Amino acid sequence: MKKVSAIFFICIVSLTLASFQLFKTNLRITVRNELGNLESGATVAVYKTKEDYEKSVNPVALDKTDAKGIVTYEDMEAIAYYVTAEKGDRNNFGAAEKTEPLTANKMNKMTIIISE
Repeated sequence: MKKVSAIFFICIVSLTLASFQLFKTNLRITVRNELGNLESGATVAVYKTKEDYEKSVNPVALDKTDAKGIVTYEDMEAIAYYVTAEKGDRNNFGAAEKTEPLTANKMNKMTIIISE
């Protein structure tokens, strides 16, 4: 009987711990140019709605890519987002503008190509 109680207790504790979010929903965006080279210093904006994206207002995340052309946004909602990336006269307008719905509690990745 003690073994059954111990196993039951372990199962309850395991289920309780599993319900806590151990990993956050993150979005990692890599920006490359039309030649495939990584673009450091590109401005990346993430929008929740198409309307905000089209008007370039209310980004939920805004940052520049690092030396490896990467920007990571943490603790995002598990939804689809609209994304812009630009550096100088190059941008992604007209291509790769929307993510797939993010998978909860995972590192979601996307590559954006910017061109003139």
